[in-house]
Amino acid sequence: MGIYLNPDNEGFREAVHSKIYVDKTGLIANTNALLSTQQKYICVSRPRRFGKSMALKMLAAYYSCGCDSRALFEGREIAQDTDFNEHLNKYDVIFLNMQQFLIEAKDHEIIEYLEQEVLDELLEEYGELLKRHEIGLAAALRKIYVKTKRKFIFLIDEWDCVMRERQQSEELQKRYLDFLRNLLKDQTCVALAYMTGILPVKKYGYHSALNMFWEYSMTNQYVFEEYTGFTKEEVMVLCAQYDMDFAKAGSWYDGYRLKQFKHIYNPKSVVEAMICQYFSNFWTSTETYEALKIYIDMDFDGLRRDIVEMLGGGHVKVNTRSFQNDMRNFSVKDDVLTLLVHLGYLGYDSETKEIFIPNKEIIEEFENAMSTGGWEEVMRVLMASDRLLEDTLSGAALRVAEALDRAHMEVASVLTYNDENSLACAIGLAYYSARKDYRMVREFPTGRGFADIVFLPLPHTGKPALVVELKYDKTVHAAIQQIKDRVYTQALENYTGELLLVGINYDKHRAENPHSCVIEKWTKK
Repeated sequence: MGIYLNPDNEGFREAVHSKIYVDKTGLIANTNALLSTQQKYICVSRPRRFGKSMALKMLAAYYSCGCDSRALFEGREIAQDTDFNEHLNKYDVIFLNMQQFLIEAKDHEIIEYLEQEVLDELLEEYGELLKRHEIGLAAALRKIYVKTKRKFIFLIDEWDCVMRERQQSEELQKRYLDFLRNLLKDQTCVALAYMTGILPVKKYGYHSALNMFWEYSMTNQYVFEEYTGFTKEEVMVLCAQYDMDFAKAGSWYDGYRLKQFKHIYNPKSVVEAMICQYFSNFWTSTETYEALKIYIDMDFDGLRRDIVEMLGGGHVKVNTRSFQNDMRNFSVKDDVLTLLVHLGYLGYDSETKEIFIPNKEIIEEFENAMSTGGWEEVMRVLMASDRLLEDTLSGAALRVAEALDRAHMEVASVLTYNDENSLACAIGLAYYSARKDYRMVREFPTGRGFADIVFLPLPHTGKPALVVELKYDKTVHAAIQQIKDRVYTQALENYTGELLLVGINYDKHRAENPHSCVIEKWTKK
């Protein structure tokens, strides 16, 4: 049992004995299926606070022959799997936390320091098989395998920290990637290599040094979807157990969409909310709003427009394929937006190829990032949103129209276009504060068409639902009539209480006060 070679199970033991533990041991069945196959190279990337290190501690506890973990897994999902006993504590495991090596070693000595630390432990265990102390790590592993036929499982945490924290050192990055390739690629002694970090595998030009790895990222987690964060069902159980509002938990921490699992929650934030007994922004780390500001302020044509579009509740098309999987080399705005997906600041719908701001926690991150300058026009709209909602709920249609005039004017320079979509974006921004008590849906599917924006009240708020129809160069009465004619309210028939219909028209020919508004209370027949 060592630090790097065959670690103990203490990390996983602490996790399962914590106040909140959600069973994710089913992941092991998927890694077992990949052992000693061509798919044995796995790179799983997720945002910070999404349980990456926790997964590695679990895998170490399961595979490492340096401990006996049967009791820790009894009663867990993996214990029901037919292959559970076959692989339990049967492998030599090499556990590498690259962040640790980056901190402890000098830049030019990172690889040398890592090799020596692991070799020292190999010599303690297999000294009789390794005659030359000057032997390299890869060669030592090959010799051990030839003599013993024991394969190794590599668990590498924070694999991408060199790319994130040494962005300017391309030489170090390349040496590091070449080291990993030499250590792992085409090595028969490798039963499994499971790397995890924030970024997918780094690309260099037209090739990758680690092209043998299968990537499971926030653009597609494949078989690991269920283990990316907390699922809807898992959060429902926790909310019931801790007597917390499930709808509020969703508005705060849900919104990450995968192909099969459409509701993935930030696990760390959910745990914090349950234990603290209140909902707030718990997404704190070294990647602060200051880092987010660097990216959203980058001078790429169309980037600011897309950010404003998403702040207004919209979705934006993005091409994720040109991203070089680092935090420095950006060719187009889509590279920046793709990075924000991997960092967890944006959600991604792989079916529509669209990005969006997933929840209230992330909205606050964007608000903080914009508050320090450069986004003054947008911030003015956001600051005025409380009053706009109050005026809407009180039926003050004239004041609502005047507020929308100001909001649309403020964001027009950013959006650089003036059409119905621009209007929808401006309205979404103008009602920004409504998201405290509402779930906002753009293009809400209704009876026989789509309402432009619907604000669905969270349970127990006591507020009315809002159905908003936007018109461009028509009339507000036409907007209200369209809501009624297309039976938009059928989609809200399960909601009790007051329902407000809001018709908004923008007349481009009116230089002053181009917006008009009508607000009607809807009474069910």
